[in-house]
Amino acid sequence: MIAAPPRPAAFAALAATRPAPAGAAFLRSGVHARRLLLLKALLVRVRRHRDEVAPETRRAFETAWSLLERTERGAPAVVRAVLDYPTTGAWLAAALTEPAGPALDRHLSRLELIAATAALRAGRPLDLVVGAPAGVLSLPGVGSVLVDPGPVRLTSRSQVVRIHSEGTPGAPAALLRLADPRTGAVTGGGPGWCGLRRLSGGAARLEDLDPYRVPPGGVGTPARVAAERPDIDHAAWSAHWRAARELLRRTDRERAAEVGQTVGALVPLLPQGPRSVGATLSVAPGAVLMTPSAGATDMAETLVHELHHSKLSTLHELVPLYRPGSTPVLYRVGWRTDARPVAGVFQGAYAHLALADLWRKARDAPGAPGAWSARAAQQFDHVHDQVGEALSMLLESDELTNEGREFARQMRQLHASLGASPGARG
Repeated sequence: MIAAPPRPAAFAALAATRPAPAGAAFLRSGVHARRLLLLKALLVRVRRHRDEVAPETRRAFETAWSLLERTERGAPAVVRAVLDYPTTGAWLAAALTEPAGPALDRHLSRLELIAATAALRAGRPLDLVVGAPAGVLSLPGVGSVLVDPGPVRLTSRSQVVRIHSEGTPGAPAALLRLADPRTGAVTGGGPGWCGLRRLSGGAARLEDLDPYRVPPGGVGTPARVAAERPDIDHAAWSAHWRAARELLRRTDRERAAEVGQTVGALVPLLPQGPRSVGATLSVAPGAVLMTPSAGATDMAETLVHELHHSKLSTLHELVPLYRPGSTPVLYRVGWRTDARPVAGVFQGAYAHLALADLWRKARDAPGAPGAWSARAAQQFDHVHDQVGEALSMLLESDELTNEGREFARQMRQLHASLGASPGARG
């Protein structure tokens, strides 16, 4: 999907890596418009290729679609929040690329749980039978319920949803309650219930339940895979999140606010080394995937770095910034040992420019801890020249679009405003 570029001021703020309401609004609206487009594409696929989908799966999909439409008419903001949750994007990408067969049917059944979650969070009437062949109901952004494999009925009364297996009448049921109609917050209890845990100071959840939170083969090279809840120290993740947010607040209030407003899901990965390794998925903006951090500084830097990968990926989907030629050129950049295509150079330059800006502030901010100020000065000195070299490569490349070239020019303006590194000043 290609959109008109944002207004010049918003475009400049995005290029300068600075949080700005207009730029954030442009990206949010773009993400939502893309979700609606992909959801409609999935509906068209199901209806045009009816013979590729099992009849019971197709009927359940249509029922869920109708429930989602009814809920949207009465509570559009709630439906938007569920559709824009990061794992919904990952689900859509998986469903749209899956060939016909049992795996596609399993993906399509997810819409039942998305619709049920929206109805639950909106406090709408609910009487729905869904399939749970694996014995797990995953409600995006809310939690999961372990059930007996087979059909499961969800019914609501007075904003309380009862979940019980159809094959075991009279058995204890999980109960989910709409705790706050204003925010759609849900509490739960009963057999099999496992709720997502929120992180303080924002809307972020520690996402360790959703089956779509990490691709089946992991992310990156070597592949980093999802950590499972029994292996996750929630207290440590929560403490590092709070400390990282406080560190950012004392250094750069705008970036602290941006992290709180933009990161909707923090996804724990299995550990790999002493420091945190982060990742994002272009199909799931708002999610930051991380191995455990070494502390507040490590998490703060990873959050800012990965957030800017996500911002640039989203912007590029809306307004293409580069188009690799018929014989793509590979470039050498200072932060990687391998040669990178233009997309990798652009992504790396943008994320490291944001870190350079953060490190300059940490170096000079009176509220920043002394140890971080010293580290920030070293990191800034190391990265500043690397980003400058990468920006020169980008601006000399013929693979950038007109918008991409203007964006890179705006990035170079911020880079120049940060000043030459101390070593370069002599």
